[in-house]
Amino acid sequence: MSEPSDVTGGRVALVEHAIAIDDVVAQVRRPGAGAVDVFVGMVRDEAEGLPVTLLEYEAYRPMSLAELSRCVAEIEASDPDVRLAVTHRLGALKVGDVAIVCAASSPHRSEAFAACRALIDAIKARVPIWKREHGPDGAHWVGWRDARCGPDGHTHGA
Repeated sequence: MSEPSDVTGGRVALVEHAIAIDDVVAQVRRPGAGAVDVFVGMVRDEAEGLPVTLLEYEAYRPMSLAELSRCVAEIEASDPDVRLAVTHRLGALKVGDVAIVCAASSPHRSEAFAACRALIDAIKARVPIWKREHGPDGAHWVGWRDARCGPDGHTHGA
């Protein structure tokens, strides 16, 4: 099976270095766009009431890039006046580091806001990028439950 073509013109990226927000915005700027909306996702110092000291993001690059491109293409197809770009960082990130930047441009602000929100929501739901949180009690993968645990989170037979 061949890899899907990138219909987004290279406006999706996975990087292992700091994300330049202005570079992502530049990918959607154009004369007909009166609005650019930007979502910047950052590493915070807590999750679900527990301290976070570091996040690690991992991805299967070919699949993740293909799905990022599909998310962008679907949203752009639903509103041809919208242009989207996204860059997601991989690797170890400290508290305060930028993890993802989504940008959306449109002739009008309401469409740019809606498209940017739709993009981050689709990415969170569909793109295979895994997050490992580190804190004082060690590290754990977010959204993963040990197969040895029952529905209550405790080990079977314990």
